[in-house]
Amino acid sequence: MLQKYTYPIIIALSIAASACQSKKPEKQPEAANAQTTPTEASGPQFLNKPLITEIYTADPSAHVFNNKIYIYPSHDIESNIPQNDNGDHFAMRDYHILSQDSVGGKVTDHGVALDIKDIPWAGRQLWAPDAAFKDGTYFLYFPVKDKNDVFRIGVATSKSPTGPFKADPKPIEGSFSIDPAVFKDSDGQHYMYFGGIWGGQLQKWENGKFNPAGSKTDSGKENDPAISPKVVKLSADMHQFAEPVKDVQIIDKAGKPLLTKDHDRRFFEASWMHKYNGKYYFSYSTGDTHYIAYATGDNPYGPFTYQGVILNPVLGWTNHQSIVPFSDKWYLFYHDTELSKGQTHLRNIKVTELKHNPDGTIETITAYKE
Repeated sequence: MLQKYTYPIIIALSIAASACQSKKPEKQPEAANAQTTPTEASGPQFLNKPLITEIYTADPSAHVFNNKIYIYPSHDIESNIPQNDNGDHFAMRDYHILSQDSVGGKVTDHGVALDIKDIPWAGRQLWAPDAAFKDGTYFLYFPVKDKNDVFRIGVATSKSPTGPFKADPKPIEGSFSIDPAVFKDSDGQHYMYFGGIWGGQLQKWENGKFNPAGSKTDSGKENDPAISPKVVKLSADMHQFAEPVKDVQIIDKAGKPLLTKDHDRRFFEASWMHKYNGKYYFSYSTGDTHYIAYATGDNPYGPFTYQGVILNPVLGWTNHQSIVPFSDKWYLFYHDTELSKGQTHLRNIKVTELKHNPDGTIETITAYKE
């Protein structure tokens, strides 16, 4: 099912495998021609330019606070670690928060908002974060491996949307895996969606307990229902889970769960929730097939019926999205590897308009110009 834009991804993987051997401690973004692909001068043109070029950024969680856009991304660095399915080459150590007054306007980097050295329980790998606001406090939710190399989710707080943030002394009790995404429903209740397979360790959490000897991937169960992302209601103080973690079931239009072998549609990572005309839209990345897909439901817990693709494959292996309304339009924030010319662990964030059709479906976006 991969379409004509797959070939930059294949080239990017081969580039990334050798690029990870760089001897520089942290490689800075190089100037890139935003109008052509790094792999082929006469190839397709990028639809959008990177929002920031001074550092590498990924996994953009965008929010509108006080009529201003704030973006909470990962901060990619050169790790000098060979690429592998566990994602060890994504060795991020801090978070920078970005802001802009309007889409297309100047982007401000507010500097380091949280450093791994200031998280008492952290071991390594600060992956994709998200943020929320309640009662005068901003909350930064982040996944990081603890000192036993198990991903947990932590929370840090600040009185400013740009930080600095102070981390709680322990991770959220009962948390695991990666990619927390916090959704505020119309009634004011907050929910967290999370999880990621392969390097995100979700497949190691069968039966509610971590099995370090468990599968490194989701293979071996091709005809079983795919591993589910998770959802949980947050406590009133936003620091804990208010209930047991639940599975997010993604089904096809016949009501059957998506299967492990259905790599074009099944969940891999990058949960996000938005609400439009009373419907709940759960979006996610399919990982190894590189789509941003979505499914819809009637309540925050699902089940969610698969509807289609929001974003076709981009340059690079990963993608991670957020969807937000601003000034009477909807926007999709995502990332690719334009600046690093295809090095999959050195990414840059972008934004483009997202459109809902009259029937509630979402127009599929291709990140290249025709």
